[in-house]
Amino acid sequence: MKLQQVSESCHAVLNERGRVCDANSGLVNRGGGLVVDTQADVPHAQRMIELFGGVWPGMPRRVVNTSEAGVHVSGNQLFAGAEIIAHRTVPDSMAHAADPSRYRELVDDTGGFASRLVRRAFQPGKWAAGTQLREEHDFGGIALTPPTTLFDDRYELDLDGVDVHLIHVGPCHQVGDTIVHVPGEGVLFAGDTVFRRCTPMGWAGRCEQWLRCLDLIVWLDPEVIVPGRGPLCGIEGAMELKAYLEYVRDEAARCFRMGLDALEAAKRIDLGPYREWRCPARLVANVEAAYRELRDEAVRQPPDMASAFEAMYEVAKARGLAVEF
Repeated sequence: MKLQQVSESCHAVLNERGRVCDANSGLVNRGGGLVVDTQADVPHAQRMIELFGGVWPGMPRRVVNTSEAGVHVSGNQLFAGAEIIAHRTVPDSMAHAADPSRYRELVDDTGGFASRLVRRAFQPGKWAAGTQLREEHDFGGIALTPPTTLFDDRYELDLDGVDVHLIHVGPCHQVGDTIVHVPGEGVLFAGDTVFRRCTPMGWAGRCEQWLRCLDLIVWLDPEVIVPGRGPLCGIEGAMELKAYLEYVRDEAARCFRMGLDALEAAKRIDLGPYREWRCPARLVANVEAAYRELRDEAVRQPPDMASAFEAMYEVAKARGLAVEF
């Protein structure tokens, strides 16, 4: 994790690997302080607070959760007394989407010798994901703390003259997806609507909604985007992600017409330049999202992480890709 200043009042804590629980956070150090997203576990949240402490004394008075995902809300408990702001859908959705027991189960299943043998033999994707998470995260001690202030479409803050605009754009990656725009400083905290140099995951949303969100981000024309995953970028990051999603949507539609299921389609679709992005086997989650849209199915809520990791593992092995999530 590293701290980076992105404008006069805005800072970011970056986890640039972009793996499944490697999320970025933001800080606007005006008007009592505003934190954007609180990391995937308590140790990472504590480290985030330490880093932000170098540019903001004391604890910030406000927190924004850009979605219900555990990577954005699991450190909320450390901000005692703070106003926690999120879209109206987040409290109900986070009860499952951010349930730490789901992550602990993945990690715990890699612990004992007998368990390792069984998982590696019969659920290799779940075992590999749990092993990766065990190396990097500690999901103990998380007490889910819901938002205290909810909004519908937009919410605006004035932080001692610095305007901050919260805009609900979901469902993209998640139902409660929200972007945080600081127009006077040319900064946009994108949450998981932007993945930079790592493959996105269509957990719960719809491709068309995600594309509209990316068009909005480009129209807002920020100088700096703090993505949910990966390094800082400008609007080129949103444009590259849009190109990826459009490509996957079109290739998935072709495979759908051929009668292929989503897993087989993900094994066949040419990755092209996106093979160099981190975690390319996440393609299967995006094909599944495209298939749901082609079948005009409702937004999936909640996603089944274990099944998704199994599918990603199978795609990685079939295509000779590194197994990472």
